[in-house]
Amino acid sequence: MNGDIIIVDDEPANLQILTEILKEKGYKVRPATSGKQALQGAGLIPPDLILLDINMPELSGFDVCTILKHDEKLKEIPVIFISALSETIDKVKAFAIGGVDYVTKPFNNEEVQARVETHLKLYHFQTELEKYNKKLEDLVQAQVKEISESQMATIFALAKLAESRDDDTGKHLERVQILCRFICDQLMKKKDFKMWIDKYFVNDMFHASPLHDIGKVAIPDRILLKPGRHTPEEFEIMKTHTTLGAETLRQVRKKFSHNSFINTGVEIANFHHERWDGKGYPEKLSGEKIPLCARIMTIVDVYDALRAKRCYKEPFSHEESCDIIIKESGKQFDPRIIEAFMEVQDDFRKTFNKMV
Repeated sequence: MNGDIIIVDDEPANLQILTEILKEKGYKVRPATSGKQALQGAGLIPPDLILLDINMPELSGFDVCTILKHDEKLKEIPVIFISALSETIDKVKAFAIGGVDYVTKPFNNEEVQARVETHLKLYHFQTELEKYNKKLEDLVQAQVKEISESQMATIFALAKLAESRDDDTGKHLERVQILCRFICDQLMKKKDFKMWIDKYFVNDMFHASPLHDIGKVAIPDRILLKPGRHTPEEFEIMKTHTTLGAETLRQVRKKFSHNSFINTGVEIANFHHERWDGKGYPEKLSGEKIPLCARIMTIVDVYDALRAKRCYKEPFSHEESCDIIIKESGKQFDPRIIEAFMEVQDDFRKTFNKMV
């Protein structure tokens, strides 16, 4: 078995003996007369194994081993201690600080060769196992990613099917995903929201936002597509799309209770028509009692609804839409999220114009 070995000993005679013993077996040997020299050589080209004398000036073998084990690049290299000392205390310390074996002077050729070969085999087996595990982990992650993406695509397709009943919404679902991300990314920079919004929240928000109106699939066409104003009775039916959508997702949550994406979808579907002042529906929640994801969703949904042409209205311009939304700060919308919306409103305009 080939191997690159650093031998560290301040006695030239010992270095020569060990070099000859190991070269006889075909190993590449790099002698070092001090701990400092050994560390420099290992740092430049990490060896497969280190034979390390204990009693040396400046840096002892124990010092060198301790430094190696605190270096991420070198900590896995096996260290065999060599010394004329044979006290039990030294052997215990050698193993405690990370040594894998211990040989004493004077050297027995067969013993040195056997111990070196054994630990090189173990090191190479460990290295190959780590490479295999990394490949396996990458393969599993790739498969999980593929499954996850296919599931998300299916869910999005179902949401798109529900949306298709409203002829004029176009790329509404695609837009709200991107617009939600703009606000989330901006809020993540703010002190008040750092503890609530992280990359996982943003990811769940992005994928769950298309589910906000999933309950509209159960609303009759005569109400959903009515061009004029709804009667009070019709509006009450229209409002049930929030609870119907949330209840549908809750049935899914029974099987996947710890799935944060599903939990976010339930909150968005149920509460995206609540108002900051408590005058919304279905539960008349107010302020921070409204889940954060729903508070973000309602601003995005209103902006997109204002900009889009619908069967009952012509589209508003970006400027008109922003004016309407700003006037509702502290009433319909969370004022702090309105601030974030205004900071990214140009991104909203560009996205909508590009995806109209």
